[in-house]
Amino acid sequence: MVAKLRLGVIGAGLKAAEYAHSWAHMSEIEFVAISDTTASSRQRLIDVCLAAGAAAPRSFEDYREMLAACREELDIVYVSTPHAFHGEQATAVAEAGLDLFLEKPMVTTVAEAERLIAAQRKSGVTVVTAFQGGLSPLVLDTRRRALAGEFGELIAISGMIWESWSDNYDGHWKQQPEISGGGFMFDTGAHMMNTVCLLAGSDFASVSAYMNNRGKKVDIASAVSARLENGALVTLTAAGEGPRGCASYITFFYSKAIVRIDAWGGWREISVDGADEAREEAEILGNPMKNFLAIRAGTMENSGSVEMGLRFARLWDAIKASAAADGEPVRIVAS
Repeated sequence: MVAKLRLGVIGAGLKAAEYAHSWAHMSEIEFVAISDTTASSRQRLIDVCLAAGAAAPRSFEDYREMLAACREELDIVYVSTPHAFHGEQATAVAEAGLDLFLEKPMVTTVAEAERLIAAQRKSGVTVVTAFQGGLSPLVLDTRRRALAGEFGELIAISGMIWESWSDNYDGHWKQQPEISGGGFMFDTGAHMMNTVCLLAGSDFASVSAYMNNRGKKVDIASAVSARLENGALVTLTAAGEGPRGCASYITFFYSKAIVRIDAWGGWREISVDGADEAREEAEILGNPMKNFLAIRAGTMENSGSVEMGLRFARLWDAIKASAAADGEPVRIVAS
């Protein structure tokens, strides 16, 4: 019998509780320890484990205490906390020599990304950021075909995403800039930015951006115009106020093809040399832990790597800097 991988959780909020319903039944893992500053959140996750017939994990208020007390009892850690805490917590997990499955976005700044990369390279652990698009078979197949040259040269990218986010999260931590790291563009819009970063095949070279808070403390609407190092041009639009619902459309214009896909990898349309392929749809991942374990085992590409997280962080830092300067272009210089 293969021993189960021992899981620790940092952040026992609603997302962690949602996943726990399926993870607690997986034969590959067992919950060993959880940490959260709220006792009721910890108890909710413990109750999920008990309902699945599993043992109650050890409970900690402080994640640092959990890592210190349970370091030798853990194999992997899942981090699901407000965005502003990701950098510090993810780096601590990597420094402890534990594999890491991290909720999106990876970090909030380039400086945080660089510290996490240094910790990951020193310890050699596996780090994966849980973007549904990055784990989608349609997105990964599109990436493979693009890198193989099937679509020709990338000319331009046009992406848009919208959601009734302003009302949906009114009063939520996601609209508190000190812990959210940004507004709609950095939350739901992060899915669009990450899928673009993954499929662009190039870092960003220059970015110009505008943001409108629409009376909130964080950005609600954003417009970005950019140039990639490979010469392709990019426009991104995010609208976090509007009718109820949520959707995304990203179009990649190549010299031989046009590819349309959504940010989460739920559907794809491709036209190559004027011939349309059948529209494809895929289930947006319901249990990303299976993908994480496949990446950890080396049987699946790590599209949520720390290096991809750095590309994303450079784009986000440039968007913030340009928007703060009323659209002044920001040149991205790789450190």
